[in-house]
Amino acid sequence: MIGVSLIPLGDMEKFPGPHCVLFDLRLPKIDGLEVLRRIKSDKNTRKTPVVILTTSAADKDIAQSYKYHANSYIVKPMDFSELETLIDNLGHYWLARNQNPWRR
Repeated sequence: MIGVSLIPLGDMEKFPGPHCVLFDLRLPKIDGLEVLRRIKSDKNTRKTPVVILTTSAADKDIAQSYKYHANSYIVKPMDFSELETLIDNLGHYWLARNQNPWRR
């Protein structure tokens, strides 16, 4: 995977990983689409829902994100209170409402 892992990824029963990944396409050292591609190409993380939350509304970025199997693509609102509400709703949906068969 990307970066340094603090847990051994080989034991997914003991260390199941995140229930959802939320990130921006605009990352400082690596392209966000490359991060997405790696997450979805790894057998241990490919089923993990990935939500892209970014300032880019470019058709190319949206198409590439879904090509690499993003589960959702959201353009960040500029207003902070709208962003706060969005994050709260995302957390509620992906972590409380969404049913993942591999997380039961």
